[in-house]
Amino acid sequence: MSIAPPGQDAPLTPAGLTDSEATERLRKEGFNALPRDGRRTLPRILADVLREPMLALLLGSGGVYMALGDLKEALVLVAFAGLSVVITVVQETRTERALEALRDLTSPRALVIRGGVRRRIAGREVVRGDLVVLNEGDRVPADGWVAEGQGLQLDESLLTGESVPVGKIACGPSGPGAQARPGGDGLPFVYAGALVVRGTGLCVVTATGPSSEIGRIGRVLSTLETEAPRLQLQTRRLVLGFAAAGLAASLLATLLYGLLRGGWLEAALAGIALGMSMLPEEFPLVLTIFLAMGAMRMSRARVLTRRAAAIETLGAATTLCTDKTGTLTENRMRIEALRLADGRLARRGEGGDFPLAAGFRELAELGVLASAPEPVDPMEVAFHQLAGPQARHNGGRSLVRHYPLDPLLLAMTQVWDNDPAAGDRLVAAKGAPEAIAGLCGLSSVERAGLKAAVDALAGEGLRVLGVAEARWPAGALPDSQRDFPFVFRGLVGLADPLRASVPEAVRQCREAGIRVIMITGDYPQTAMAIARQAGIDSEDLLTGDDMAALDDAGLKQRIRTVGVCARIMPEQKLRLVEALKTAGEVVAMTGDGVNDAPSLKAAHIGVAMGGRGADVAREASSLVLLDDDFGSMVRAIRMGRRIYDNLRKAMGFIVAAHIPIAGLALLPLLTGMPILLGPFHIAFLEMIIDPVCALAFEAESEEGDAMKRKPRPPKATLFSPALVVWSVVQGGVVLGVTGGLTLWLWSQGAGEGQLRAAAFLSLVLGILALILVNRRFSASVAAAMQGPNLALGVVLAVVAPILAATQFLPPVAGLFGFARLDGGEAAAVLVLALAVFVGLERLKPLWSARLAA
Repeated sequence: MSIAPPGQDAPLTPAGLTDSEATERLRKEGFNALPRDGRRTLPRILADVLREPMLALLLGSGGVYMALGDLKEALVLVAFAGLSVVITVVQETRTERALEALRDLTSPRALVIRGGVRRRIAGREVVRGDLVVLNEGDRVPADGWVAEGQGLQLDESLLTGESVPVGKIACGPSGPGAQARPGGDGLPFVYAGALVVRGTGLCVVTATGPSSEIGRIGRVLSTLETEAPRLQLQTRRLVLGFAAAGLAASLLATLLYGLLRGGWLEAALAGIALGMSMLPEEFPLVLTIFLAMGAMRMSRARVLTRRAAAIETLGAATTLCTDKTGTLTENRMRIEALRLADGRLARRGEGGDFPLAAGFRELAELGVLASAPEPVDPMEVAFHQLAGPQARHNGGRSLVRHYPLDPLLLAMTQVWDNDPAAGDRLVAAKGAPEAIAGLCGLSSVERAGLKAAVDALAGEGLRVLGVAEARWPAGALPDSQRDFPFVFRGLVGLADPLRASVPEAVRQCREAGIRVIMITGDYPQTAMAIARQAGIDSEDLLTGDDMAALDDAGLKQRIRTVGVCARIMPEQKLRLVEALKTAGEVVAMTGDGVNDAPSLKAAHIGVAMGGRGADVAREASSLVLLDDDFGSMVRAIRMGRRIYDNLRKAMGFIVAAHIPIAGLALLPLLTGMPILLGPFHIAFLEMIIDPVCALAFEAESEEGDAMKRKPRPPKATLFSPALVVWSVVQGGVVLGVTGGLTLWLWSQGAGEGQLRAAAFLSLVLGILALILVNRRFSASVAAAMQGPNLALGVVLAVVAPILAATQFLPPVAGLFGFARLDGGEAAAVLVLALAVFVGLERLKPLWSARLAA
C-alpha cells in the first residue's frame, strides 16, 4: 500500500518518512510553527518605549529647564521619565514572559511514524508528509487527512468556536477529495490545534506552520493594523499647544518688562518664570504614569496589559463583541436534563445541583457504561461527573468489547461482564437519538414521540443523546452492534454551561450603556439559548448565511439591532467588527480561539483568554484575561473608566493650578510691584503639582456612577468645554484671592519679602484646596476623604513642614526670599484659603453632571 498526500514529491509508505527525508523537508520548508516576528523582546520593548512621543516631550521639557539653568527641575523631570520607562518596561516584559509560559504549555508534541518506528517528537519538528498517530487527548500538530481511523472525534472549537466534537472518517490510501473548511462532521480532514476527544487514527500531514489553516489566519493578521491610541494623539496636540502659548507668553513678557521698566535682567527672570509656569511638562508625565500604573494594577487583577493605551480605550467601549465557547461558557459539557422512556423529566437546579431519583440514576449510570472508562470526550466526562465517583468502577464489571461510532450509524456500544451468577452480559449504547431509535426498533408512532421530545430539548440549546440497554448471554458476540436486542431507556440533554459570573457581568455592561453582542460559530438555537441565560438581547439573530447576502452598507445598518450572530465564519467575525467600527462604535472583542485572532486585532480593544486561548489570539490582543473569566471584563472596563476620569481630573487640576501661577508671574509686569515668583519658586510649586497630579490623582478610586453612565462619545476630547470652563473658574478664583491679598498688602506698605511670602503661601494653600476639590467630580469632599489615598497623604505630609520652615527657619526663609508674616497676615492667608475651598465646593454641584458626562 502507498499513500500519496496532495503536494507530496513521492508516494509515502506506511513506514513513513525516513529521518533524512524529514530533515531535508524541515530544512526546506521550516519548522511547524507560526512566525514570531511580533514577539516583543526586551530591546524591542525598550525601543518602543523610548520612541513614545509622550516620553520625548517629557525629556524635551527637561531639556528646556536645563537650558534655562534650572538643573534641579531638569533632573526631576529626567528622573520621572526614567521611572516611567522602568515601570513600563518591567510590566511589558512580565507580560511577554507570561505569554511565553502560556505558549510553552500549549505547544503540542506529536507521535509520528518514521522509518517504521513510532517516536514522540516536538510538534514544531513535524513536516509535510509525516504519518502522525492520533490518540485520545492529543493535539493535532499540523493539517492533514485521515488515512486510518477508529471512532475518531475531534474538538475543533479553537478554529470554529463550536464546542461539540465532530466525527472524522478515513479516506484510505487513495487520499481525500477537495479540501474542506474546519468544523464539518464526517470529513477526513484534521487541522492543527484540534483536540482528539475520542478514538484513534493515523493522519498524513499536508500543511505545516504558515501553510496550515492557523497559518492562513496568521497571514490575515499580518495585513491588519492596530488601532492608533486616540488619547495619546489628543494629549500630544494639547501639550504642543500649551508649549507654544507658554513660549510666546515668555517672549512677550520679557519684551514688555524690558521696554516698560528698563531692567532687562529682571525682564529675563520674569519671562522665564512666566514660561515655566505655563510649560505643560506634567501632561506627558501624567499620561505616562497613569497608563504604566494602570497596567500594574490590572496585572494584580489577573489581567495582562500588552498595549497600555488599551486600558483607557476599554473604558470608552460602546460595544462588546464576545465569543461564546470558552468565553461566556466554560467550554465543557454538562448534563442539564434527563428524560426517561416513560416521559418523566429531571432538570439541573438553579444552584447547579442535580439530585438523581430512582430511574434517572440508572439512566446516568447506563450513559457511563456506554462511555470510555477514562473519558476525554467532553460528553463522556459529563456522564462520569453526573453519576459520581462510584460510577468509575462500573459496578465491578470489566469491559469485554467496544463497538465504535460508525459514520453510517451515529452510535457506540460497549459490552460489560455482568455478575457471573446472572449468566449474561450488560450492553450499553448511546448516540444520536435517531440512531438509537433504529437500534431499538421503535415503531413510527414511538419515533414521532421521540422526535417531539428531542426537538423540545434541542429548542433549549441542548445537545441530545439517546441511551439504550441490552442483555447478551455469555459466549460469542455479534459482529455489529445492530444485532443486540436493545431497549430504549431515555434521552440526555447536554450543554456547555454558562460561566457563573456572566449574567451579572452582562447586567453591569448594560447598566453602563455597553451593548453586548454574541458572535459564535455554533448553531442558532444553541446560541440563542446561551444568550437568554446570559441576559444578552436575543430577539434579533444574524446568521452567517444572512450576513453573506448583505453588502457592507446593508450590514452596517443591520448590525445596529443584532444581539446574536450564529454560524459565523472567522472572516465574517472580522467583517462584523469592521462594520461596527464604520458605524462609529468603539469595539471591544473577546475571544480565545485562533478563529478570533483577526477580529481581536482589528477591534479597538482585543481581549484574549489566557488559560486556554491560542497563542495567536493572545498575541493579537491588547489585554489577556489570565483567569478566562468574562466577569473580569467588567473590572477592566471599570478600571478603564476610572483611569480616564482620574486623568481628566489631573489635567483639569494642572490647568487650574497653572492659571494663578502664571497670573502671579505676570502681576508685577502689570502693576509695578516687585517680582513675586522666580524660577526657584516655580520649580518648588512644580514639585508639589507633579507628584499630586501623577500619583495622587492616579490613586483615586472610581466615581460612584462610573458604571452607571453611558460611554463617552468616540470623538469626545480629553478637555471638554465644561472641564475647560471649570478649570478656568477654579484657577481664576485662586488667582483672584491670591492676587487680591498681595495687592492689598502692597497698598498697605508691606515689604518685598512679606509680599512674596504672602503670595507664595496663599498660592500653595490655594493649590491644596484645588487638590481636595478635584478629587471627585460628583461627590463632596467629605465623601472623597473617606477613600484613602496614600500618595496624597505623603504629599501633604511633606509640604506642611516645608511651608512651616519657610516662616520659622531663617535659612530656609532666606533661600525662598521670604520675610516672616505677622499674626494678622498669616490669619488672612489661612482664612482666604479656606474661603477658596468652601466657595469652589459650593460651585462644584453646578458643573458635576457635565464634568462626569
